[in-house]
Amino acid sequence: MKQILQNLRSGKTEIADVPCPAASAGRLLIATSRSLVSAGTERMLVDFGKAGLIDKARQQPDKVRMVLDKVRTDGLLPTIEAVQGKLDQPIALGYCNVGRVIEAGRGVADFKAGERVVSNGAHAEVVNVPVNLCAKIPSAVGDDAAAFTVLGAIALQGIRLVAPTLGECVVVTGLGLIGLITVQLLRAHGCRVFGIDLDPTRLTLARQFGAETFDISSGADPVAAAESFSRGRGVDAVIVTASSQSSEPMHQAALMCRQRGRIVLVGVTGLELSRADFFKKELTFQVSCSYGPGRYDPNYEEKGHDYPVGFVRWTEQRNFEAVLDMMADGRLNVTPLISHRFAIADAQAAYGLLSGGEPSLGILLDYALGDTAQTSALRRATVTLAQTGTAIKGEPAVSFIGSGNYAGRVLVPAFKKAGAQLQTVVSAGGVNGLHYGRKYGFAQASTDPVAVMGDQTTNAVVIATRHDTHARFVLEALRAGKHVFVEKPLCLTKAELAEIEAAIAAYPGQRLMVGFNRRFAPHVVKMKQLLATVSEPKSLVMTVNAGAIPADHWAQDLNVGGGRIVGEACHFIDLLRHLAGAPVIESSAIALGRGAGGSPTSDKAQLTLKFADGSVGTIHYLANGHKGFAKERLEVFGGGKILQLDNFMKLKGWGFEGFNGLSLWRQDKGTQGCVAAFLGAIKTGQQQPVPADELIEVSRVAIELQEMVG
Repeated sequence: MKQILQNLRSGKTEIADVPCPAASAGRLLIATSRSLVSAGTERMLVDFGKAGLIDKARQQPDKVRMVLDKVRTDGLLPTIEAVQGKLDQPIALGYCNVGRVIEAGRGVADFKAGERVVSNGAHAEVVNVPVNLCAKIPSAVGDDAAAFTVLGAIALQGIRLVAPTLGECVVVTGLGLIGLITVQLLRAHGCRVFGIDLDPTRLTLARQFGAETFDISSGADPVAAAESFSRGRGVDAVIVTASSQSSEPMHQAALMCRQRGRIVLVGVTGLELSRADFFKKELTFQVSCSYGPGRYDPNYEEKGHDYPVGFVRWTEQRNFEAVLDMMADGRLNVTPLISHRFAIADAQAAYGLLSGGEPSLGILLDYALGDTAQTSALRRATVTLAQTGTAIKGEPAVSFIGSGNYAGRVLVPAFKKAGAQLQTVVSAGGVNGLHYGRKYGFAQASTDPVAVMGDQTTNAVVIATRHDTHARFVLEALRAGKHVFVEKPLCLTKAELAEIEAAIAAYPGQRLMVGFNRRFAPHVVKMKQLLATVSEPKSLVMTVNAGAIPADHWAQDLNVGGGRIVGEACHFIDLLRHLAGAPVIESSAIALGRGAGGSPTSDKAQLTLKFADGSVGTIHYLANGHKGFAKERLEVFGGGKILQLDNFMKLKGWGFEGFNGLSLWRQDKGTQGCVAAFLGAIKTGQQQPVPADELIEVSRVAIELQEMVG
């Protein structure tokens, strides 16, 4: 299927052949008939992409600080690679989509195949959208008009925050698509409206919609004009829908307002606010969040949990419905806002228009949505990327299920460097798989993991999906006769672990590897050699400056990510188990008390491991530190000797004859060694690099420790 992608490094926009997403639980699979180019947001993304690195940095000072922090902790080269990888990854453009439902995913009851719907889906022939971000289109509303629904909801949410009453005076600063829709909705609400812009066409449209207008290019004073419009009282409210780096629109808004007036920012402007502007009048200022309540709430958007209407009357989905109702009865007319129309195949011309000098407003993209056979053709889940020869017998032929940031930036390059034949890369949405597939030379990109399991060419599968899918894919791959490399964790529950243990016994010829890469790091290999000279029990102290992540992040969800002990601290359990060289016979965990903010406690814990040889390991896994501090530090005491490993860059030793230290120019956490060992075991037929009983043991201990901290 065709989809519009943009490269943030170059600003290049392309129409790519992307694998079609599959219908998934809680979502609608939609065949697109129209989509609307959001001139403000998408022009900003295109312009950002075309900017040089210095200009990009100036536009995102917060990201620059994050980069500098990473340089201090991880080194320059890994940071450069991470930034380049982020900029190389294409983004899907668009969020104003109209189409017909092809299929409703599991758990969706209110939508049926064939129904026309709006959604915030991208510019693509087929989109897969959470059900709470979709709404049915009334029969009286055509596809062209319906394409403006999402922008209409943005305008409506800004109005809801202003909370105007009948007869109030409201200024709309910026008469782009959202501004002109805002004018109409305010007029329908019984408000007097004063529109400000410098484009004569947009000013004319605003007057047609019932607003009085002011041309800011005239050189006259907009504040004085607003004062006159409000009969000398000051306006009741200002909605800023402009896009500008200047703070002047906000300053003018404050000056225009009456005592206790309201200002809502819907667009993007500078925010250097003057306290005096707001203090004397006791003004209210608020930033509007997109389409309405529910936006960016994963429980609402991803999991489909609606808010009770008695407590949250207007959600983003209900705002979609309200806008469609306004269109259906004629109170919102978007037809005059359509300035251009392009076929999806000619979308590059549409983006050229955005960057050029020709005036434009509403740019529609048309899709040739035809009969059932045509729709079926769009649902091609796999696309060919490169012609490859016959797989070499005995050489690992590897397919990836999952192509997120870590898989694409770290694992895929490691497998390629280690000599793997790259077959198919699978991603849920298709875009990531296409990008990494083209970049690293995969034969195919797909959205169908089942096809990988049945592919006779593939003899090894890498699983790099969300944690709650790991056990299922591991079992499917083993039963399909594939060797398996699964990024940690192996699984989330003891029941899953028992099933995997049984599968390992049932399929002894298959190699199973968990991505416990740290035991393969050059520094750790050296530590293992040095500790072989220490015969007495050892004390191992691991400090992990894990960094905070939000409580609603999927990794914190015990059902999805397993919690951070299972999801990440398993790395360090495995590392200490490896260095101790003995099984864990006892484990315990103590979490910090819950703070006033109610933040999770499982990512601020002390984990203790007792090993069969008498050694003791302690892991301080802490998310409450400072990101400028190194992430990982390991100290080992034993036999009058000490080893200290600092962030996998510098190893120091005390008491070891002939060894004082080992330093590297760049951080090496062992991923390359881990991958090479896995592929080597497949090629030679040797036993897997990490014994299966250790993989099971470490996974079990991690699950038990997670249960202790909650």
